[in-house]
Amino acid sequence: MDLKIYLKEQCACIDSALDRFLPNDTELPHSVHTAMRYSIFAGGKRVRPILMLAACQAVGGDVERALPAACAMEMIHTYSLIHDDLPAMDDDDFRRGNPTNHKVFGEAIAILAGDALLTEAFKLISDPRFSGGCAPAGLLAVIHEIATCAGSYGMVGGQVIDMESEGKKDIDLATVQYIHTHKTGALIKASVVSGALLGGAVGPQLDGITRYGEAAGLAFQIADDILDIEGTTEEIGKDAGSDVARGKATYPAVMGVAAAREEARLMKDEALRALEIFGTEADPLREIARYIVQRGN
Repeated sequence: MDLKIYLKEQCACIDSALDRFLPNDTELPHSVHTAMRYSIFAGGKRVRPILMLAACQAVGGDVERALPAACAMEMIHTYSLIHDDLPAMDDDDFRRGNPTNHKVFGEAIAILAGDALLTEAFKLISDPRFSGGCAPAGLLAVIHEIATCAGSYGMVGGQVIDMESEGKKDIDLATVQYIHTHKTGALIKASVVSGALLGGAVGPQLDGITRYGEAAGLAFQIADDILDIEGTTEEIGKDAGSDVARGKATYPAVMGVAAAREEARLMKDEALRALEIFGTEADPLREIARYIVQRGN
C-alpha cells in the first residue's frame, strides 16, 4: 500500500467529519468555539484517529461507525496540547507551526477551549445520532478505555510525572518509561483498542491490537524525543530543542540518541509481531508503525 496516499485520504475524511461535529464558530460563545476550531485545524497528522480507523479495519469492522470516536480522540489529543503549551506547564509559543492557542486567545480562553474539547469528545462518542449502530456494551467499553487512558492513570498521570521530573539529574529509565507510556502511549493504545472494540474484536484479535498499541505508542514518543534533538522548529512544528533546554526526562537524555533510536526500532518490531495473526487488512497498522520511527516530523 502507498502510505502517503492512505494518510492523505484518511486525514481528509477525519477533517471533514471534525468540521461537521465541532460547534460552529458562529455559535455562541464565539470566542471559545473559535479557539477550539483554531487548534483542531492548525495542522497535525491525525495519527490517533487514523490508528483507530485502521484498527477497526484490521478486525473487519465498519470503519464508518468508528469515525465519531476517532474524531473524539483527536479532540482529546488537541485539548491536551492546548493545556500542555500553557505557561503553567511547557510554556510553548508554537504548536504545529502556528502560535499556540493561549498566544492567540489568551490563557483563560485557551484553558476553557481545552476543557470544552475534552467534554465535547465524550458528548460525541455517546451521541445517539452517531452511536446507534454500535453495541451498547462495546460503546461503554470504548468510553471506559478512553477515559482511563486520558486521566490520572494515563495521559494526565504521565504529564504530572513529566513535570515533576523536569530538571532532575537522577531520573532513571523506569521513570522515563512511565512518562512515555502514560503521557503519549496511553492515548495511542486507547485509539487502537477502541477501534478494535468498535469493530467487534474479542480474544486474540483484541490482545494483538492492544500489544500493538502499547509498543507503537512507546516508539512514537521515543521518536519524538529524538526529533526534538535532531529536527528543526520548521520540521517538527514547535520549538526544537525545548526538551533539552528544560531538562526533560527523555530516552535520549537517559540512554543517548543511538540507544534511544535502537529502542524505537525494537518497539516497532514488537508492534509488527503483535499483528502476525492478521492478514492484509492490518497493513495500514503495519505501515504506520514503520512510519512512526522513520518520520521526519
